[in-house]
Amino acid sequence: MRKRNEEKFIWKLPLKKSGESLIRLYILLFAFIWSVTASAQTTYIIKGRVTDASTGDPIPFANIGIPATTFGTTTNFDGFYQLSFSPPADSIQVTYVGYDGRSKKIAPDQAEQNIDIQLTPGTTQLREVKIFAGENPAWAILRKIVARKDLNNPENLNAYEYESYNKIQIDIDNLSEKVRNRKAIKKMTHVVDKYDAVKGEDGETIIPIFISESVSNVYFRQDPKKKKEVINKTKISGVGLTDGSLVSQVIGSSFQQYNFYNNWLNILSKDFASPISASWKLYYDFFLADSAFNGVNYDYHIDFEPRQKQDLAFTGSFWVDGTTFALTQIDVSVDRKANLNFIEKLKIQQSYELFEDDKTWVPLKTRVLIDVDEPTPQTAGMLLKFYSSNSKFKLNAPYDNKFYDAAIELKEDYKDSDSTFWIKSRPESLSPTEKLTFELIDSLKVLPVVKTYTEILNVFVNGYKKIDKWNIDIGPYLYLYANNKVEGNRFRLGFRTDPGFSRKWIFSGYGAYGTRDRAFKYGAGMDYIIDRKPWTIAGVSYSKDLERLGVTAETIGPSTIFGAFSRFGAFRRPYWQEDISAYIKREVVKGFTGSVQIRHRTFRPLFPFSYRTIPEAGNESPTKSAFDITEINLETRLANKETFLQNDNERISMGNGNSPIFTLRYTLGIRNLFGGDFNYNKFSFNIRHSFRAGVIGRTYYNLTLGYIPSTLPYPLLYTPLGNESLFYVDNAYNLMRYFEFISDRYIALRMEHNFEGLLLNRIPAIKKLKLRMLATGRVFYGSTSDANVSLTTTTDESGNEIQTFSKLKDRPYVELGYGIDNIFKSGRIDFIHRLTYLKNPNVTPFAVKISFWFNL
Repeated sequence: MRKRNEEKFIWKLPLKKSGESLIRLYILLFAFIWSVTASAQTTYIIKGRVTDASTGDPIPFANIGIPATTFGTTTNFDGFYQLSFSPPADSIQVTYVGYDGRSKKIAPDQAEQNIDIQLTPGTTQLREVKIFAGENPAWAILRKIVARKDLNNPENLNAYEYESYNKIQIDIDNLSEKVRNRKAIKKMTHVVDKYDAVKGEDGETIIPIFISESVSNVYFRQDPKKKKEVINKTKISGVGLTDGSLVSQVIGSSFQQYNFYNNWLNILSKDFASPISASWKLYYDFFLADSAFNGVNYDYHIDFEPRQKQDLAFTGSFWVDGTTFALTQIDVSVDRKANLNFIEKLKIQQSYELFEDDKTWVPLKTRVLIDVDEPTPQTAGMLLKFYSSNSKFKLNAPYDNKFYDAAIELKEDYKDSDSTFWIKSRPESLSPTEKLTFELIDSLKVLPVVKTYTEILNVFVNGYKKIDKWNIDIGPYLYLYANNKVEGNRFRLGFRTDPGFSRKWIFSGYGAYGTRDRAFKYGAGMDYIIDRKPWTIAGVSYSKDLERLGVTAETIGPSTIFGAFSRFGAFRRPYWQEDISAYIKREVVKGFTGSVQIRHRTFRPLFPFSYRTIPEAGNESPTKSAFDITEINLETRLANKETFLQNDNERISMGNGNSPIFTLRYTLGIRNLFGGDFNYNKFSFNIRHSFRAGVIGRTYYNLTLGYIPSTLPYPLLYTPLGNESLFYVDNAYNLMRYFEFISDRYIALRMEHNFEGLLLNRIPAIKKLKLRMLATGRVFYGSTSDANVSLTTTTDESGNEIQTFSKLKDRPYVELGYGIDNIFKSGRIDFIHRLTYLKNPNVTPFAVKISFWFNL
């Protein structure tokens, strides 16, 4: 930021009478003697650092002064300050918005001394009373900032690149006496005591569990919009880490980006309104705190706070260049009053630097603090601290498109570095606390109690129990037991190999047994990673298990919990299925994936079912109840903004931002190939999209178009997923019965809109509950050809009636709902109305569904 010019004040004495010349002479003589004496005085210097007493993080932009004098300064972005003054002075005072002010004594007769100060977070925020003559003077500045956002936004440059240093630290904090006295914590007492020695006189005790450093190069181009990060070196130490490759990708610059020029900042999967968004008047109150002449124009310092404390908006300050109206510094925070769960405090600080072209401001340093609240008094909290420093900027020199195909790339030697490299790469040296943190984490990792807690956490998060001796994982635990009317008590045990077994081969399998049907079910799979750049994988699998129509694993999709609980209950229309398949999948270019699969399945129903093998013969046609199919599946998927992380032998999607994902799938059934009974074609096209709908919240929709032009038994047509459980299921029609409708051409639409706190945050009686209102909609419309209807018989060989299926008529199936989310931070209630086909058997026109998950 440009330095502010110091203002000079000159006193003039207008003496009008000639008799006053002698007085004037004495005054001038006195002024001369005073100036000589003052210049002869020794200049004293105080240096130090201002930090947060609860987190140990530096506090930038804090005001420092000596009471009753004009001597003062502010801390820099890293919390350091240097103050020059002339005696007399007995104390130094520090103030900052959001913290309690503090004074410290100055040692007398010391030309240079170091005074570190730790501030305690307080409740003081902006001025309670703001009185303006006419329009708020900050508004005129805000309009100029918003008008020039497109020019100042770095993402609108043709291209840029820079080197980035990133540091992350995770600590356990809020160690009350009750927590300290717990048996597990007592076993870590020697670590806590060692850390107490360096925390500072007013700092709170924290236990570090993770610290990392990384150096990377970041590349961006505007047309087409692409970004890439090459992670050069990493240094990681953390409790419970088995492999640093995944963490090395997360700790880089890509996930530490915060662009306040965008209207919304997505942080922790929540949308926060930027203080310089297009809707700044709706969310914020502003106060023009200061202005300073920069030699050409005035720079401005503006404070702001949310109009509604529960909104996802910030409290803080920013500084603006008076020539370009670009941000030069910003300091924002979110406290526990916001409609955000489990977060005590969120703080982001960012500084910008004027590029050599004298018109472009680029982000220089960023610091983020996330203070996770302790769930109960018997537990501890957590601190997550991120620091990023960028340098060596180069603008408007894009590379070719292919260069950006891998969004995140790890260099082969990313683990190989020595102390000399890190000394040169750090923008500032590690603090004594940070140096000790690396040592303490190594001590913590070997403690038996820490190992036990780490293993329990891994089982809870991943669903598998690691068996290091055999290099396999046992699980998933959600599928260990089920109970239904066909199998009785179902017991299941599965496994998969981990990277310690092989970095190329992945083996998996399971076995299950039912106490009522006394039948074994089993499956096995083998995958081979052909290449990691670009991602290419192939595999084969086999299974023999009990399934049921309309509630197969393929229909349920990624909902693991619903898949596990769907094994409970009546288990209507069950059938035995043998499934053998082989596939190959490859990311052709970034964001575009293609796959080919050949699959053979058998269908052996355990319920009354038959179909005509010669449909044109009508009732004279022979019938069958079982069939085999052999099919080839071709699929293409386009998600051009999707970012993947490489986790051992699997890839994890980090989402596609606000862009849609397109999937096109074609299935070719081949008769007589491996015993297949039918020739057929199937087409489907799917769009999934989540986007911010301005101030009214976030919208999600999933649209599928499908067409099956072939004549097939109804188990091979499309069955939308119903839901007869008490629980709300995201990817189901929640008031549709299992297997209620069948179609061979269809449109399926699921929508959900989350208003977040827009409505309920403004109702005084309930806004403190942090409830969130949402609306849902489900539409299914389609038809079934007469040929497919006539293919299915309605009676068996004895003339007994066979239950078949329902088809849609001249109107769609529609259900609409509304609900309340974030009940006690984890509960959700949906009120759902079914609007059509109310005369179908066993229909429920209205229901209340519940669901539970942890939401921030």
